[in-house]
Amino acid sequence: MAQDPSEIFKVLGAETRVAIIEVLKSEKAVGATRIAEILGITPAAVSQHLKILSQANLVKKERKGYWVPYSIDEEALENCRCLLNRVCTCECKTIDRFSQDQLDQATLTALTKYERELEIELRNIQARIAEIKAKEQ
Repeated sequence: MAQDPSEIFKVLGAETRVAIIEVLKSEKAVGATRIAEILGITPAAVSQHLKILSQANLVKKERKGYWVPYSIDEEALENCRCLLNRVCTCECKTIDRFSQDQLDQATLTALTKYERELEIELRNIQARIAEIKAKEQ
């Protein structure tokens, strides 16, 4: 399946698939049987959902003999987050936030740019706070 945003969000439209993503976020690499135990559904149902998530490139799998551990594809989920930020109206989209792993791997140039963006966001927040306080007085 292509990385078409509308297709990815259709895949994420199923509550069980979102729950599987949540399990994979907390458990890292885990098999379908363990996911089924955690969610209280059948392994067959989990396998079908994992197949769809894999086709959408949202999860990765690596066969280890008979066991197939799944993990989230963090880059794909980050792309989803960025897409949502573009259409978000709550103004959270002003900065592409770094995850801890990204911070640990970031270059000086990237961190300096991020620092400038955070400073701008902080000034915008302070200005909005001052505006609200002025209206309340």
